Amino acid sequence: MSFVALTIAGSDPSGGAGIQADLKTFHQHGVYGTSVITLLTVQNTQRVSRVEVMDAGLVREQLDAVLEDVPPHAAKTGALGSAEVLLAVADAARAFTFPLVVDPVMISKHGASLMGDEARAAFGALLRVASVVTPNAHEAAALTGRTVETLAQGEDAGRALLDHGARAVLVKGGHLASEGAVDLLVTPDGIERFVAPRVDTRHTHGTGCTFSAAITARLARGSTLPEAIEQAKAWLTEALRRAGGIGRGIGPVDHLAPIDGHDLG
Repeated sequence: MSFVALTIAGSDPSGGAGIQADLKTFHQHGVYGTSVITLLTVQNTQRVSRVEVMDAGLVREQLDAVLEDVPPHAAKTGALGSAEVLLAVADAARAFTFPLVVDPVMISKHGASLMGDEARAAFGALLRVASVVTPNAHEAAALTGRTVETLAQGEDAGRALLDHGARAVLVKGGHLASEGAVDLLVTPDGIERFVAPRVDTRHTHGTGCTFSAAITARLARGSTLPEAIEQAKAWLTEALRRAGGIGRGIGPVDHLAPIDGHDLG
């Protein structure tokens, strides 16, 4: 059986984030990847100099073409750029019969905006059709209007997003004050923590995209959400350890990191 995962996201020509990182991650986890491009960027490991958001109608046409011929077992969103694109994706997602991972990408590693104010205001439409939303601390703060700097504040932000219609929230702990890298899965049933040692590296370009793509790939293969997060986090930790410093700026993680301890048969 062939597993299929879909990414609906922006393009990073340097290959470390966005569509390119997602497809590499899908492949590494034994999943066939399809893609819908929402925006184009001019960027590398040192800068982002231009962002061009695709027409919402063109995004929807891409999505419809994929769905009618190569339906995925799971999908994810990344940078969506505009309210029009976000609402087009949310409208299509109401009919999805497979898990949808929403990574609310707002800014690039270099500070370029990838989600306008109108898109942030419309985010609730996508929140309500997501199987899980995966904000980092800064994104959780922007979405809830709360300070998110500690694990307790991360838990509170996760609960607030549940109150706004999310089914599950994974608050990523890379920017939270804690001894290890602690991610918080907040659901109506409670809170589960996923802990890994922090990796001392500056080469973190595309980390959020890669993590959400790995979760999506594992969901496509039939893992439960907690299993998918655990498997993705273990692999991402190794990918960070192996990051080789591609480019002259903030390099990407190693998307060729081995899958250890999790059967892909």
